[in-house]
Amino acid sequence: MKYKSVQVCRYGGPEVLQVVENDLSPPAAGEIRLKVLAAAVSRPDVTVRRGEALYSRTPLGQKLPFVPGYAVIGDVDAVGEGVRESLLGERVGALTVVGGYTEFLYWKSDRLIPVPAELDPAEAVPLILNYIVAYQVMHRSARVKTGEKSLIIGASGGIGTALLQLGQLAGLKMYALASKGKHDILTKYGATPIDYRAQDFVEFIRQREPEGLDAVFDGMTHLDYIRGGLSLLRRGGRLVSYGEPAGFSTLFRVLATLLTVNLLPNGKSFKLYGTSFYFVGDKRPFLEDWATLFKLLREGKIKPVVAKKFSILEAAQANELMESGQVIGNVVLLAPGVS
Repeated sequence: MKYKSVQVCRYGGPEVLQVVENDLSPPAAGEIRLKVLAAAVSRPDVTVRRGEALYSRTPLGQKLPFVPGYAVIGDVDAVGEGVRESLLGERVGALTVVGGYTEFLYWKSDRLIPVPAELDPAEAVPLILNYIVAYQVMHRSARVKTGEKSLIIGASGGIGTALLQLGQLAGLKMYALASKGKHDILTKYGATPIDYRAQDFVEFIRQREPEGLDAVFDGMTHLDYIRGGLSLLRRGGRLVSYGEPAGFSTLFRVLATLLTVNLLPNGKSFKLYGTSFYFVGDKRPFLEDWATLFKLLREGKIKPVVAKKFSILEAAQANELMESGQVIGNVVLLAPGVS
């Protein structure tokens, strides 16, 4: 029996994504085989496909060819030796980094995320990456409190719209940066919109919040935005950056800024957030936060903005849309029969 996946054979644009056939085999010892129902299309998928991600061309990166896809949800279809059979049929998620654009995924049984079966996979899959980033940036890194004043830099994408929803739920006063055509989604969740192309966000906020902001959430990881955000913080204010730096030189400058800010006696703090601790550290905070997010989704307190849904094998078209700059919210890949 065969199954299909979408593979990167060379670095480049969406056209390098090719559908390939694979033999369906039993999972190895300690693994499960997952019938994928939904996969998220994320910004890291684009950068690793282009060969621009910091880990793409390093010894730790992916050797060509590889299957992209950072996050999936599916049903356990088979279990390998040493894996409890009670997992069969269970709905689970996986934070894969790569490998998600596929009809079947082989994955380690100790890295499964329990997902309530009653949730719509298309709505639940953005929680695996985009919402866990937003939730942990807001509640574990910045530790926000009701009534605090905040700025979201890059507010219209998958993580940005998650921050807007979670910020509204947390009772934050929010300012948010996005191009003018995307301002409706910002105001929907109670944020004051700022057009980063036509307005000086630093001057805009200084006029309205002369005492400064409590928190800045930066999805751009660009020094101009980081320095502008830091200048707006009051004493005790926190800036958390979660985006991908555009190369090692940018990363080094960002790290130098981080060290400088955190050593200065001005009471401001600057943190970098990444999901790497899920793979090398304690998984319990992640599992606790995913459980919280699934509960919020089930109760209707959050609802991911899904710009468009594609078939898993239409990943090239989905990546093209992601790179167009027109996406508000999330782009999702679905298995046949999943709406």
